[in-house]
Formats: sequence, C-alpha cells, structure tokens
Amino acid sequence: MTALTWAIRLVIFSFLVVFAVQNTDPVSLHFVLDHVWQAPLVIVLLAFFAGGAVLGVLSVLGVIYRQRREISRLRQLAGKLPNESLPDTPPAL
Repeated sequence: MTALTWAIRLVIFSFLVVFAVQNTDPVSLHFVLDHVWQAPLVIVLLAFFAGGAVLGVLSVLGVIYRQRREISRLRQLAGKLPNESLPDTPPAL
C-alpha cells in the first residue's frame, strides 16, 4: 500500500514539475496606481493558490474556536451534573 502511495505522489510531483517548466513565460500583473509586477506564470499561480489556501484556513478558524469553546463549556457542565445510577434491568417493551 505504501508503494502505491509513493507511486501516486511521484506521478503528481512529476506532473507539477512538467507544468512548472512549461509555464515560465513572464506575465504582468497591473495593480492600482500603475504598479506592475512581472513574474513567471507559475510563480503567480503558486502565489494566488497559496493566498487562497491561507484565506480558506482563516475563514474556518473562527468556527473551530467557537466549537472548541462550546465543547469545553459542555464538558464542564457535564462534570457538574450528578451521576445518575443506571437501572439494573432494561426497560420492558
């Protein structure tokens, strides 16, 4: 199984290297106030992909921390409740 995983990783890596080598043409990005940034296309794509990934992670952080606070609050509440003894026999149907 690990050999298959490494083979898939090698294929994906090879594909990305070939993609990067074929897309080295310079591109110009025009920003406000006549600011121009020139870089190879693959660098621009990588920068925008990384920026999108960072924005995606940042957009989820608030939800994760809110859920963690609620889980800790519910655990504290559950710890304060008295332990109810379980019945010895299951209820009759």
